[in-house]
Amino acid sequence: MSDQKPKKPRQAKSKRLNLNTKSQWESILRTVEKKEVPIQMLNSLAVNLKDGSTVDINVKELLSEGHDPDELEILIKQKLKALDDFITDIDFYISVAAVRQIVQPATDEILKNL
Repeated sequence: MSDQKPKKPRQAKSKRLNLNTKSQWESILRTVEKKEVPIQMLNSLAVNLKDGSTVDINVKELLSEGHDPDELEILIKQKLKALDDFITDIDFYISVAAVRQIVQPATDEILKNL
């Protein structure tokens, strides 16, 4: 007989969801269906018109100039609705930094006890 003590099973180390790189956030954002995006998380909008032209709206710049986010959102929605017959589609460009700033602390809080 052997004098060796039985080994204890190893406990799995805690894993944290740590998304520090921009590429990790971009990867997540590509997989999420975005039905509505808070205006504070937008960099810009590209409104593609039926005549082939594009109208760019720099949301980040408008917000940095001091426009109220709620009023700006209402104004943009009104303009888009008025031009609906001329629009083929709209591209939303999301600020990865803004998403990370809001989501990472919430994620850390949820996962802190895992």
